Amino acid sequence: QLQLVETGGGLVHPGGSLRLSCAASGSTLDYWTIGWFRQAPGKEREGVAVIAGSSESTSYSDSVKGRFTISRDRPMNTVYLDMNNLKPEDTGVYYCTAARWYGTSWLRNPDGMDTWGKGTLVTVSD
Repeated sequence: QLQLVETGGGLVHPGGSLRLSCAASGSTLDYWTIGWFRQAPGKEREGVAVIAGSSESTSYSDSVKGRFTISRDRPMNTVYLDMNNLKPEDTGVYYCTAARWYGTSWLRNPDGMDTWGKGTLVTVSD
């Protein structure tokens, strides 16, 4: 059974960068679509980036487009989220998630995921 573990969160100043990692065990990620959602206190979970399992197509929310990059390292069975020019509104718990499908609605459909990691906290503050 696929299990996901996120690492890399922390405290960063506005304008700074972080790299989040999503390491998988129990199954290869090769055929899974993997994405990142985030949740700020008092807000709904928001999809920010996704990479398709076979085509490697990527998609981003408008709020992070141009600043975040999602990538996959197949030998390491890991997906990364590189976050640059971080803003205070990027603060939240970041979750890695996996699904067997991919489509234009993926980032708006957290209920359609097959498995989730426990999350890693990102705080952007002075």
